[in-house]
Amino acid sequence: MLLASLWTWLAWASGWLNGLVILLGLFLVLLVLIQRGKGGGLAGAFGGVGGSSPFGSRAGDTFTRITIGVAAVWILLIMAQVKVIQSTRPEGVAGTSSSSSAPAE
Repeated sequence: MLLASLWTWLAWASGWLNGLVILLGLFLVLLVLIQRGKGGGLAGAFGGVGGSSPFGSRAGDTFTRITIGVAAVWILLIMAQVKVIQSTRPEGVAGTSSSSSAPAE
C-alpha cells in the first residue's frame, strides 16, 4: 500500500518537474535575451539603441544576479528530475539485468 502510493507520487512529481523545468528554461532564455551585452543585446538586433537600457543603468548587475540564480535553480531541478526518473524506472531496463544471453545456434 505504501509502496504503491510512493510510486504514484513519484510519477506525479516527474510530470510536475518536467513542466517546471521547461517553463524555467524558457524564462531563462528570455532573461538572457533581455540582458544588454557588448553587442547591444536583443534591442540592437532589432535596430534599437544598444547603449541604453530600458530598466535603468544598474539593470545589468541585477539581471546578471537573477540569471545566475535562475540557472542554479534550473540545474538543481534537472538533478532532482533525474533522481525521480531513475527511481520510477522498472528493474531490468537499460542493461540493469545481470543475466547474459547466449547467441542462438
